Formats: sequence, C-alpha cells, structure tokens
Amino acid sequence: MVRVLVETPATNGQGGSRWSDLRLRVLSATILAPAALLCIWAGGAAYKIMLIAGALGLASEWVAMCRVPAFGMPGFVASASIVAGTAVAAFGPIGVGLAIFAIGAAAVVLLASRAPHRWALACGVPYAGIGAVALLWLRDDVVVGLADLLFLLLSVWASDIGAYMAGRLLGGPKLAPRISPGKTWSGALGGLAAAVAAGLLVAAVTLGSAQPLRVAAIAALLGIVAQAGDLLESILKRHFGVKDSGRLIPGHGGLLDRVDALLTAAPVAALLALAAGRGVVLWQ
Repeated sequence: MVRVLVETPATNGQGGSRWSDLRLRVLSATILAPAALLCIWAGGAAYKIMLIAGALGLASEWVAMCRVPAFGMPGFVASASIVAGTAVAAFGPIGVGLAIFAIGAAAVVLLASRAPHRWALACGVPYAGIGAVALLWLRDDVVVGLADLLFLLLSVWASDIGAYMAGRLLGGPKLAPRISPGKTWSGALGGLAAAVAAGLLVAAVTLGSAQPLRVAAIAALLGIVAQAGDLLESILKRHFGVKDSGRLIPGHGGLLDRVDALLTAAPVAALLALAAGRGVVLWQ
C-alpha cells in the first residue's frame, strides 16, 4: 500500500525545489511496493497478515498523534481494538470485527475522559479499522477479488501520482490553501484524469467491460473520494499540529500518510462491490 505523495511543495521555486523529494520517494516505493503487491496477488494468509501488520502501524501512529501514552489504558484499548478487530475480520466473522471497533471506540471515550484528544482517539478506531476490513472483504471474493482490489488500488495510486505530477508541472491556483497549501486545482484534475485512465485500463485487461462510461464514472468517484481522504488527513495533521503521521517510510512520512486516500476509498469500493454482488466486478 505504497503511494506517492499528492501534495506539491509550498514553495514554487525553480529547479530542484519541485522535485527534491522525488528520488527518496521513488527509492522507498521501489523497495516496499513489490512486497505489498506480492501479498496482494497471493491473497490468503499473506495478504491478511500484511493488513494486520498495517493496522498495528496505523494504530501506533494514531495514538502517538493524539498524544496519548501508548501503554496507558486509553491508548492501549484504541490500538488493541484496531488490531484485534482487523485480525478477527481477517480470520473470522467480519461482523464480529466491526463490533470490536464499535465497542473499542466506546470504551476509549469512557476511559479517556481527561485526554485532550479524547474523541479523536476514539474515532481513529473505526477510521483505521473499517478501511482495513473493506480491503479484506474486497480481496476475499474468490472470483473477482483480485480484479476489484487492483481496480481500487490502481485508481487511487494513479490519482495520487497524477496529482503529484500535474501539480508540480502546472502549478496554479491552490485547491484548499487553509487545509493543505501545497495542493492545486491542476493537481486535483490531473489526479482525476489519471484515476479514470487507470480504471479503464484495469477493466480492459482483467474481466473487460461493455460500459466504459460506467467504468470511468466509478474510477472518477474513487479518485474524488481518495483526494477527499488525503485532504481529511491534512485537516487531522493540522489539528494535531504535526507535519507527518510518523517516520516509518523514508521520504514518505508515516504509514497513515501513505494510505489516507485508501482508507476512505476502500469502504466506498466495498459498497459498490456489495451492490454489484459477490462474483461480479464492482464496475459492472
């Protein structure tokens, strides 16, 4: 679940300032992406263990951003709920996993009565957990799970990369300067176009589609939701007063910085797949 950062730099200087971070980002992605893609392709236990490990990373970053001690009761309950709910959903009933998220969030509210970010800490449980469960559920379809997951991932990644490139090459008016000063309208539109192109490509090379306009619309929807998720994380980081969610990935920040778009787009993709029915690709 490695992605390239959407945001353009705050400065619009000449030369290397636009691309100074690109080499480190590409190097990190080159190392991490193949392992992630291998687990996605294999599915089964390898994919589930990867997502549980990701849930653990997201939980630790979220607790740290909320400035709650990791081994204090509220922080431990929040982290344990995210990881336990994801693990149960991976190897047992998904409904039980979702129930763990709800119970865990409620317990955090009760336990963290004096914490400065009490409600944020509690909301982090379903925020991280539901996205992970959606990714599990999508891949679990034995007929079209891989195709659906690739459609989602490549649409989101293409949106991110397209926004990165268009924003740096074209610049222009800011998209949401009070939320994320680096993002531009050119980047947002470039990301949307890239998401549509990726969705059409996946549909064409996997199970095909007789309705390219529908494919384009669904890919565009996922691209828009992904960019909204990226903006949401920018709002959260401003709220917590941090630049990055963590330092796990060199050149990329934390794990949440890399999967923020995916956490919001995955539940939407899962709902589309649910509406289409098991065994039917989500873009049909």
